[in-house]
Amino acid sequence: MQTLRFSLERLFANLFIALALSVTALAQNATPTPVPDDPDERIRVKTDLVSLTLTVTDPYGRYVSGLNKSAFTIFDNNQEQEITYFSDADAPVSIGILFDVSGSMSGEKIGKARKALERFIGTSHPSDEYFLIAFNNRAQLLMDRTRDGDAVLRKLTLVKPKENTALYDAVYLGVERVTRGTHQKRAMLIISDGQDNASRYNFGEVRRLMKESDVVTYAVGIMDRGDSGNALGLQGQAFLDELSSVTGGKSFYPQTDIEMDEIFERIALELRNQYSIGYIPKDFQPDGKWRKVKVKIKPPRGLPRLTVRSREGYYASPNSNLR
Repeated sequence: MQTLRFSLERLFANLFIALALSVTALAQNATPTPVPDDPDERIRVKTDLVSLTLTVTDPYGRYVSGLNKSAFTIFDNNQEQEITYFSDADAPVSIGILFDVSGSMSGEKIGKARKALERFIGTSHPSDEYFLIAFNNRAQLLMDRTRDGDAVLRKLTLVKPKENTALYDAVYLGVERVTRGTHQKRAMLIISDGQDNASRYNFGEVRRLMKESDVVTYAVGIMDRGDSGNALGLQGQAFLDELSSVTGGKSFYPQTDIEMDEIFERIALELRNQYSIGYIPKDFQPDGKWRKVKVKIKPPRGLPRLTVRSREGYYASPNSNLR
C-alpha cells in the first residue's frame, strides 16, 4: 500500500513539473503583441461622453476663470444633464494653423499675417502642438504635429502667395489632422480672406464636418478696406463667421496692424482660459440625429452677468464626438 501511494505521489509530481515547463516554454516562445508608438494606431474605447469647451467672458469681454462646476448647467435636447467631468486647467491644445497663401493674400496681407501669428505662438501654451497647413489651389500639410513654434514661422517665410484658394479643402485636412492630435483640447486657426474658388468640397459639406467635430475654430479675416463692401468679401466673411460660431469659436476682422496683433494674442489667451466639461446624455441613442446643446451659467454672488460660448450641438453617431 505504501509503495502504491508513493508511486502515485511521484506520478503527480512529475506531471506538475512537466506542465510547468510546458507553460514556461510557451511563454518564452510567444511573440508579444507590440504596442504602437503612434497614438493614432492605439485602441480607442468607445464612449457616449460628450465634451464641451467653454469660454466665459464678462460684459467687457474679459475672460473669467476660477468658476466651479456648480456655476454651469448643461441641457441636451432640452433635458438637464449631470456634469461628470470638469476642468479649468491651463491645458495644452492641438492646434491646426490654416494659412492662406493664395494670390489674394499677396502684397502686405501675408507679411502682416505672419507677424501676427508670431504674437499668437509667443502667447500660447509652451506644450501646444501645431499642424501647419498652407493652401492656395490645393491644401498642403507643411508641418505635422510639432511643438516648435519657431519652426512653423520659419516654414511660412519660404512660401510665396500665388494661384487660387482651396479653403474648404484646407478645413477638411485641418480637422482630419487635429483630431489625431495628442491633446484632448483641439482648435483651428484660419488665416484667410475667406474666398474659396478651387475646392473639391462645398460649403455644406464643410459645415457638416465642423458640426460633427469637437474642434473650436477661430478665423482671422485678412481683408483690404474694399473687400468688406464687395460680394466676394461678404461671402468670405459669412463663411468664416459660420464656421467659427458653429464650433464655439469666433471670427475677427482687424482693420489695422495693431488690432491684428492684439486679436492673435487674444485668441491665444482664450485657449488658455477655457473650461472643459463632459457629460453622458441620459437618453443617448446613436441614431445620427442632431442634438442641440445649451449651456447656462449662474455667476457667483458679486460677479456681473456672464456670457458663455460653446459649440451648438453634435450628431449622435457612435463615438463621433469624443475619441
